[in-house]
Parts: sequence; structure tokens; C-alpha cells
Amino acid sequence: MLTKNELDKIIVVGDRILVRPEAEPRRTSSGLYLPPGVDRTESAQSGFALKTGPGVPIPAPADDEPWKEADDSGRYMPMQAREGDLVVFLRKHAIEVEYLEEKLLVVSQNHLLFIIRDDIEII
Repeated sequence: MLTKNELDKIIVVGDRILVRPEAEPRRTSSGLYLPPGVDRTESAQSGFALKTGPGVPIPAPADDEPWKEADDSGRYMPMQAREGDLVVFLRKHAIEVEYLEEKLLVVSQNHLLFIIRDDIEII
């Protein structure tokens, strides 16, 4: 497992999310044991969001006031997913990467199906 210090070195770009996938079940619903590496036919997968990018870049508005100082810091539409959320996404759109001998997934926010967050109050 990655430590906080190792995770802080990673910068996720754009509208992408770094995900630690949940362990896949080793048995089918009928009780058969699956060997490692079997390609499952399910199209959705879940995992925990470790890091998120800044979001989708928003173009700067045209400024008609030349005396103002230019702001080149960039603006972003924020991400819906946050670190620690359980995200469910389309498996075929996830990109698998290995970092410090741990398999992680990179998923675009567009391919999320839904987010499960513990700290929301439901009225």
C-alpha cells in the first residue's frame, strides 16, 4: 500500500481520478473459484479515489480592459469526486498503471457511473 508521502508525489492531471480498485471476488455467485487473471464479463468496477485532478479547464473570458493585470493562473470546473470516495466506473475505460509495485487505475470523470460518499447528510 502506498504511504501518504508517496501518494503526495503524484499529481493527477485534468479531469482524471487515481483509483485503488477494490479486491475482486475470488468466487462466482455459484461458488466456483476463479483463477487469477480471469477476465470478468462485468462492465462496471469500483474502487476508492486516492487523488483527483483539478477538473476540466475553463477558458479565460476575453478581457476588454487592457490596464488590468493578466491572470494566467487558469480556472477549472471542479471535480465531483473527492479523495476517499467510493467510485463506480466503466471497466473498459480505466487505464491500469503500476506505481511502486501497486496496481492502480486512472479513470476520467466522464466514465464514472456514480459516487458513494459517507459524509453526506440525507434530509
